[in-house]
Amino acid sequence: MPGSLSGTATEIYQEGVRIPPIKLVERGRINRAAMDLLLSNMRVPDERLGDFHAGMAACHTAEKRIHELVQRYGIGTLLDAVRINLDRSEARMRAQIARLPDGEYYYEDYLETFDGGRLDPLLLPLKLTVSGDRLTADFTGASPQVPVPVNSTLAVTSASVFITLKSALDPTAPLNHGSFRPVEVIAPEKTIVNVKHPAPAGSHGEIRKRVVAAMLGALSQVVPELVSGDIHRTSFHNLIGGIHPRTGKEYVHYEWAAGGNGAFAEADGTSAMATIDWGDLTTVQPTEMLETRFPLVIEWSRLGIGSGGDGRHRGGLGMRRALRLAAGEAAYSLLSDGAIVPPFGVLGGDSAAPVDSFVLRDGHEIRFPQPGKVGGFALRAGDVVVLQSPGGGGYGDPLDRPAEEVGADASEGYITAKHARETYGVVLDPDGNVDIAATELTRRQIAAARTYLTVAEHAEPLYAAGHYSRYRVCPLHPDDAAVLGVVDRDIVELVGQTGPALRAWAVIDPAVASGTMALDAVGQGVVGVRPGHPLYIRPLRRAVVV
Repeated sequence: MPGSLSGTATEIYQEGVRIPPIKLVERGRINRAAMDLLLSNMRVPDERLGDFHAGMAACHTAEKRIHELVQRYGIGTLLDAVRINLDRSEARMRAQIARLPDGEYYYEDYLETFDGGRLDPLLLPLKLTVSGDRLTADFTGASPQVPVPVNSTLAVTSASVFITLKSALDPTAPLNHGSFRPVEVIAPEKTIVNVKHPAPAGSHGEIRKRVVAAMLGALSQVVPELVSGDIHRTSFHNLIGGIHPRTGKEYVHYEWAAGGNGAFAEADGTSAMATIDWGDLTTVQPTEMLETRFPLVIEWSRLGIGSGGDGRHRGGLGMRRALRLAAGEAAYSLLSDGAIVPPFGVLGGDSAAPVDSFVLRDGHEIRFPQPGKVGGFALRAGDVVVLQSPGGGGYGDPLDRPAEEVGADASEGYITAKHARETYGVVLDPDGNVDIAATELTRRQIAAARTYLTVAEHAEPLYAAGHYSRYRVCPLHPDDAAVLGVVDRDIVELVGQTGPALRAWAVIDPAVASGTMALDAVGQGVVGVRPGHPLYIRPLRRAVVV
């Protein structure tokens, strides 16, 4: 398998050589034995050696600058400045947390594994507790670690909590450790958020994205004006590797296709970007560079039409790219998540399109048995690998989006005219102009057709057991399921007036009273309802991306 990121790893030994902390440089001299050992286990050692020397150059530059500061100001002054800077950042974060209402805010999300070809979701619950100027992020109840690449370390879990808090509460000040002194992270050992030997741990990017999502879901219940819909849901590690027919040397192409950012209070989400945990960067790799270095032809690169979550503000669009293997043979691996459970919207916003990947061979589409997770699929010359990164979640009710903005989206090709009519209720004439009268009527019809069920108290948590973990269920009377167009174990979304959509798996049960929906206290808190209240329920969006 190319690279060390495989969607089918079952233990950490399959994710590369494990190296304890050793010195590569001793008193300014490279430890040749250690370096040879490392490079001998790499497919493209020349590139990695270049990376190493670039990193060393950066360290030498930093060392030089620190010496210059000490010589200019003295070590005492320098350490005092560091302390003051840390204390200042701590005070800023404490002040921001203190502005939040004291209380507990909960959200739950899922990572994807497959059992016999069927989705086996892994629960990732989060309870945020705000008390004065302190905040605790508690992941107690998270799925046990599994022999599947969806585990990660405490360091990554904690960093994801910090990234979200810094971005939402204090985005403008410099980043340092002082910002995180008021924050505590609880992540039980031997779970997917605090993995221990020997479970695979190469999926830290997926846990990182999901912890950020859970943080957004919890914070959106208390400060929706400061957060967005869910960011695109995966690091989407795509690797194609083999022997280059022209050079006879090994190559590995690593593609992490950028996706959509979640929409927020002020604007639509950005498209084809690496999101906040990567620094909101553009990561689209140039076609010319790829075709020069690898035996690949980029057939096309474009935005995924309709892939952003619909809303008053629309989530950013994902990226869609087709790579053809021009010559030779190669292997394709993919480590991702969110192929079944896509990015969620907040405040009534819709979910975005999920991650997708498949191979076109001789005019036929080859799908993988575990969506989003591939280990060493054999490619031959002429095969085309099609990649679709997810979009970002929507913000606010799609029916509240100004009709002229929907028309502009259709004109720019971000959505189709059919999408504009069926989701936003905006009717466009053949010239692309908004038909105001028809739009007003269509929007009233869409709003009237929404399904609301009356919330019924349920004392016990509403979960079903999976192979590894558990997942939330929503018992439905058959008549209500028919109206929704869902069957047993389809995913539905419970949409409250505040906060995020809460996902659950439908359980069709004739014993349930028609027109009602059982919901436990935790679920009621997420969507902001109480027994006897009506609650909007909808099937999980299945976007058709073109």
